[in-house]
Amino acid sequence: MATDPLTIRRAINGDEAALRALWVEHAPRIDAVVRRLVGDPDQAADIAQEVWIQIFRALPTWRGDSQFSTWAHRIAVNRTLNALRSVRRIAKIETLIEDDTVAVEDDPDRSFLAQSIDEAVRQLSPGARAVFVLHDVEGYTHEEIATELGITSGGSKSQLFKARAKLRRLLAHLVDHSSPVKERADVPSLD
Repeated sequence: MATDPLTIRRAINGDEAALRALWVEHAPRIDAVVRRLVGDPDQAADIAQEVWIQIFRALPTWRGDSQFSTWAHRIAVNRTLNALRSVRRIAKIETLIEDDTVAVEDDPDRSFLAQSIDEAVRQLSPGARAVFVLHDVEGYTHEEIATELGITSGGSKSQLFKARAKLRRLLAHLVDHSSPVKERADVPSLD
């Protein structure tokens, strides 16, 4: 869905209603890509706020060569990847502190399958997760991913292969429940 150019013009001129309209229309997709790239919901929320600030600051540079959604999406991906690089640099300097008291709230509206996939994607390494999300979810080519992440195209392909293999292992229990389960020899039968 193309955003009305008049709304964008009004937003560029500081119209708060137009800015809100842009956010309402595009926030679901922009915020979703940030969450998928980051993995951690709290960190993703912080980065998503920074992304929207960057989008609104950069509005005057939008030339209309592409759809607004494509332009905003590119800013979201770039800003998120930059934030993740910054977090990794800081993490190398700081001492890692384990916090066992963190609680994750269940979202009753999410389906079991979607929740299982999200959990599996979060278990990927940051590099594999970024490549998987950019390639399989967002549709980037390996060349584009290589440019964004500062790796080779072959490195992107390798990370994607590893990500898919791990996801297959992590999600295998969700696939094809119709095949009979083989009885283990060391477990007595209940018959």
